[in-house]
Amino acid sequence: MTSTTTEKTSAGTTPAALSEVELSIGGMTCASCAARVEKKLNRMDGVTATVNFATEKAKVSYPAGVEVADLVATVVKTGYTAEEPPPPPPAPRAEDTGEEAPAADGELLSLRQRLLVSLTLSVPVVLLAMVPALQFDNWQWLSLTLAAPVVVWGALPFHRAAFTNARHGAATMDTLVSIGTLAAFGWSLWALFFGHAGMPGMRHSFEFTVSRTDGSSSIYLEAAAGVTAFILAGRYLEARSKRKAGAALRALLELGAKDVSVLRGGAEVRVPVAELAVGDRFVVRPGETVATDGTVVEGSSAVDASMLTGESVPVDVTVGDAVTGATVNAGGRLVVEATRVGADTQLARMARLVEDAQNGKAEVQRLADRISAVFVPVVILIALGTLLTWLLVTGDAAAAFTAAVAVLIIACPCALGLATPTALMVGTGRGAQLGILIKGPEVLESTRKVDTVVLDKTGTVTTGRMALQDVVAAEGVDERELLRLAGALEHASEHPIAQAIAVGAGERAGALPVPESFENVAGLGVQGVVEGHAVLVGREKLLQEWAIRLPRDLAAAKAAAEAEGRTAVAVAWDGEARGVLAVADAVKETSARAVAELRRLGLRPVLLTGDNQVVAESVARSVGIDEVIAEVLPQDKVDVVKRLQAQGRTVAMVGDGVNDAAALATADLGLAMGTGTDAAIEAGDLTLVRGDLLVAADAIRLSRRTLATIKGNLFWAFGYNVAALPLAAFGMLNPMIAGAAMAFSSVFVVTNSLRLRSFK
Repeated sequence: MTSTTTEKTSAGTTPAALSEVELSIGGMTCASCAARVEKKLNRMDGVTATVNFATEKAKVSYPAGVEVADLVATVVKTGYTAEEPPPPPPAPRAEDTGEEAPAADGELLSLRQRLLVSLTLSVPVVLLAMVPALQFDNWQWLSLTLAAPVVVWGALPFHRAAFTNARHGAATMDTLVSIGTLAAFGWSLWALFFGHAGMPGMRHSFEFTVSRTDGSSSIYLEAAAGVTAFILAGRYLEARSKRKAGAALRALLELGAKDVSVLRGGAEVRVPVAELAVGDRFVVRPGETVATDGTVVEGSSAVDASMLTGESVPVDVTVGDAVTGATVNAGGRLVVEATRVGADTQLARMARLVEDAQNGKAEVQRLADRISAVFVPVVILIALGTLLTWLLVTGDAAAAFTAAVAVLIIACPCALGLATPTALMVGTGRGAQLGILIKGPEVLESTRKVDTVVLDKTGTVTTGRMALQDVVAAEGVDERELLRLAGALEHASEHPIAQAIAVGAGERAGALPVPESFENVAGLGVQGVVEGHAVLVGREKLLQEWAIRLPRDLAAAKAAAEAEGRTAVAVAWDGEARGVLAVADAVKETSARAVAELRRLGLRPVLLTGDNQVVAESVARSVGIDEVIAEVLPQDKVDVVKRLQAQGRTVAMVGDGVNDAAALATADLGLAMGTGTDAAIEAGDLTLVRGDLLVAADAIRLSRRTLATIKGNLFWAFGYNVAALPLAAFGMLNPMIAGAAMAFSSVFVVTNSLRLRSFK
């Protein structure tokens, strides 16, 4: 997939076109491989590349004059493979629907077979070496017979990669493994054929530390075979865990329907989803998946969107309502007109956001990559130094060799390369399941620093729709009757306040009668006849024109409603005032809980709105916010964010409208409501698909927990190498134990990351 962006030159005046491409990289076996590919690509003029070891992908930005073929050639020259992407298709690719799984499963199966054979052959070799009681005459030759296939065939991927890297003047983790196992195997061959180790009756003791022995009598077949088996086990567990880590994204991509019933010439025709075009009308029966984003043109139903938004309650839809592809029709038959297809759908956009986040790197991982790039050559020097030092100090070739091999084996920096990508894959995948889209790893750093959260009012804290809040009936008037007559008249009006009253009246009083006559009085309200009553609904001035005054109790109710920022609507019939209805933008049910949760996370909430101060303060009180900034013009919201930043605050902004986009981009952390506009979603760092403010707190908690997992992974990976290298160099670790510990460190990092799948 390619795209084009623009970038300013150093002078800041000339826009230079930059294209982006994502390449699939093959042949990488560790973080050092990824660092080498990234380094080579970044050396090309104008090229910026990020290579991810866990996802085996490179995200590359390149200027005009550079072709994708040039990028591929550079990767190939480095000793790896790269695939040039196909042209963007009109509909989701096969791999976007999870159909690449068989290839990945085949690779996993091949690795599993290599592991099982190596384990089967290695176990007897290790037992014979570790348990002297099992040793019989010429046991060492049986060990050689069993160990040879493991070292030659089982470790072939390591040898092949080491050879390829050596041809390009590089060293990676595979270099360490290959040198270590071949050195142990080669020493053993020399001792068996040219030393004393091949004599009948030879016995071999086993210790976890280096011992002083005659080098010509020592064999290390158990180290060569055992290390190979342990590292293959680690590789297999890593590969399987990476498949699990990406499962959330694959599940997301597989949600879409595969075929659809399209209406053509009045008849239903079943076609593949790829053939859908904007404007096509298609049928969605109960239990079926909505094929693509669209608008309901016929029917009404409840739609289950839990797989996309995390919201468990189905949403009622009817003619004119928008529906999203991959949601499930839980009720009646719908006819939907397609508005977005293929790569433009919300599902495809969600998948791209998640994948982009997984392909990125946090600043902490960039440090780890830089260290990994120089780590392997340094380790080889340490191993040579260890060998020479032991020889000079002790003169014991066997002890020197054992310590040097242990250094090579235990130093593999694989865990460093997996620390960030696996946590990001699991964290972003889990976020997608909960309706939280994290745009990139740098967002995780921002969530840790934020101390102030600015909340847009309309559409974020409130629903953004007017609703009937309160009903005050005059003395002797039945509230249900008041709602029936007022609601019937307002139902005939298209004004948002009128519609709010009509909907609220229908919910509270049941079916509404049909007016016998209706008239809209511009700027004042409506009047008409309902069930023989002359009814007025609107401003107090409308009643005054008919010489009707509000009694004291209704006047007080009107004043109280307006003091809370609500719109007060007076109702009268047959020459008397009968009641007051209060209408306002309803506060979302979860907003108060969300504000409390944000406070528990150490954030200071601020309400920001263009509404008047009275309305803003009323909403703020209802949800527990103390700081209110009201009557702000849309273009001034950025200035408010900048002013808070100038006060030393690190600001998060939550919004949903076009007028929030600039403020979202200016804030240190932007959280965009997924129910809002595309502009706001593009500007935000985190997208809350469900549009529920409570999810904002969940998003920050998930981001912080993902960052903590990354840092924990890096700490243990660094700590492991720093602590283990001196132990190996001082002869306190057997090479086989070193191999097991190295494999365990990688498995620990991946397993620790997988704990994020349980985030709730």
